[in-house]
Amino acid sequence: MATEVLLVTDIDKLGLAGDVVKVADGYARNYLIPQGKAELVTESARRRIAKIKAEQEKVRKALLDAATKLADALKEASVTIRAKVSEGEELYGSVDAAQIAKAVQLLGFPEIAADMVQLEDNIKTLGTFDVPIKLHPAVTQTVKVWVVQE
Repeated sequence: MATEVLLVTDIDKLGLAGDVVKVADGYARNYLIPQGKAELVTESARRRIAKIKAEQEKVRKALLDAATKLADALKEASVTIRAKVSEGEELYGSVDAAQIAKAVQLLGFPEIAADMVQLEDNIKTLGTFDVPIKLHPAVTQTVKVWVVQE
């Protein structure tokens, strides 16, 4: 059986705050409702969530605008990371998301965190790489990363 619940907070792959979704009874009863992430659908809950949803929409729009501005500023960004190299172009270690985030922060973008850097696998060779940075769920900007010999 499925239970209709009203989401109080955004939940990945389920919905946004204020959405009415159908979930398994156990998921609603054992996780969503006790954690305060959802509540059973009632008229008073719908009214309260309508207010919360309007406020959150303003916040979402402001965050999206800020992310878009940041993406425009990052559009031409390029960072250089120096690394020790063994024979050939293999690095002794690797360049990871934290190093890239720190390099971008040094460019004057302190809001960039390591978890925003969408690096599929650590960089293990010299070269130029286009690394996507996810600034917002709807905004991703690519930064050019140059890995050069130290």
